[in-house]
Amino acid sequence: MPPATGFPDRRKRQAEPVADHPTLTTRRSVLAGGTALAALGLPEAARAAASGVGEALDTHDALGLARLVRKRKVSPSELLEAAIARAEAMNPRFNFMAQKHYDYARAEIARGLPDGPFTGVPWLLKDLAAYIEGELSEGGSRLNRGNRSIFTTELVERYRRAGLVVFGKTTTPEFGLTGTTESVLRGATRNPWNPARIAGGSSGGAAVAVAAGVIPAAHATDGGGSIRIPASCCGLFGLKPSRGRTPMGPYRTEGWGGMSTHHVITRTVRDSAAFLDATHGVEPGSRYAAPSHEGSFLSQVEREPGRLRIALMPAPANGAPVDPECLAVLRQTAALCESLGHQVEEAAPKLDAAALGQASFVLIASSLAADLEDRAKSLGIELGPDVLEPITLAFVGYGKTTSGADFARANNTMQTAAVTVAQFMARYDVILSPTVASPPLELGRINLSPGVPFPEWGQRAAMFSPFTQMANFTGQPSMSVPLGMSSEGLPVGMLFTGRYGEEALLYRLAGQLERAAPWAARRPVMG
Repeated sequence: MPPATGFPDRRKRQAEPVADHPTLTTRRSVLAGGTALAALGLPEAARAAASGVGEALDTHDALGLARLVRKRKVSPSELLEAAIARAEAMNPRFNFMAQKHYDYARAEIARGLPDGPFTGVPWLLKDLAAYIEGELSEGGSRLNRGNRSIFTTELVERYRRAGLVVFGKTTTPEFGLTGTTESVLRGATRNPWNPARIAGGSSGGAAVAVAAGVIPAAHATDGGGSIRIPASCCGLFGLKPSRGRTPMGPYRTEGWGGMSTHHVITRTVRDSAAFLDATHGVEPGSRYAAPSHEGSFLSQVEREPGRLRIALMPAPANGAPVDPECLAVLRQTAALCESLGHQVEEAAPKLDAAALGQASFVLIASSLAADLEDRAKSLGIELGPDVLEPITLAFVGYGKTTSGADFARANNTMQTAAVTVAQFMARYDVILSPTVASPPLELGRINLSPGVPFPEWGQRAAMFSPFTQMANFTGQPSMSVPLGMSSEGLPVGMLFTGRYGEEALLYRLAGQLERAAPWAARRPVMG
């Protein structure tokens, strides 16, 4: 059986039409004209076509682009070439492209695309646990430099059936281990709102591709906040689904002891819901499946959520200080929720942050050590600083010391937390907190080669993102909503966490918030 990493074992071998989104407006951009496209050396006719189609990328979300394709107002090839032109123009500035699958995408269009809800829409996968047979997948690590997958993941197959056109992969830190997208292999991914700041992680490349206007939505993963952190840092919407909602296979159906999941980062709520409609569902051999739901997730976005009981959690369980500007946006968000008829009161589940932190460390480190030792053995090499970054090596070193009993105890700790939070949420529909404890950090603070000892790095990382991991521990759905800006003009996301299996309620609430405080026209100025 092929290894679950999707790389060769070298010991053996090498819908219905949807109206255009009414709140999206054209942004002033260097790409609105032909200047940046001319710099790419494209023929004049190609520049003109890409520039015109580029306006569609500005003014439409993914569902809107698919509608244009269905109405034959634009072709899949025109959308693809416009997205490629934008990626080529923007990547030197922000460094979000890990792999370029341009010829693969052109060949997919030439073969004919299936009729799906996103037919003809250009798409980027995260370069982590999303594989296409025969294409490069490196996971942000020198250990996997130049490796090509030997199978295609189930999620990618579902994206294909939805009609998406994959033309590349976005950057990630090494194996998705931190809340910033910086790596020795690919360098630093920069935030379009301020290139000196982090884009978040580990799906930072995906968030930058969307925030920079290359495409309106992109694939992402979340094992401790990796969808929601970059969504907050880049001013976008990001929902982590319930455990078991989206596929992880085919050869492995959970990641990091069940903490990790796949979904997307988007500009609009309705895109996020429609992508979940296209990808959710049990896969063969899955260890668990999220509860079923009635109707589509997309249909929930326009529905009113009713009067919700919202628990306001301004302080994280680990006691990390929260930036006053994040707290100010939290108070404004609470007031907005109250104005919409919801009941908001300060409350939080009682969790042992130290025990949970240790448990997650055990699960991640032991899983990582097993995978990377197997990978190194298949390559006939030793794991060391020439192929792994210092913090990754520290994770592996610790993972090698853990026992089966340690893993079982860590899993038990997670289950206890899930029960505690479920009991707490018998009284509340949603928990509201900041997504992260401060606006985006300066680059170099929490990367995997920080030049500081492992404990100091761990402290920094935990202080920046003390809220998001709870939903990974418990398996609950959780979303970052772009509801604020700092005094320095940096995005500030708000985190809403729902009961297990209740993405529908979160989409109803998110749709209500989007209508009450629209954010789609708020874009970074890049030229």
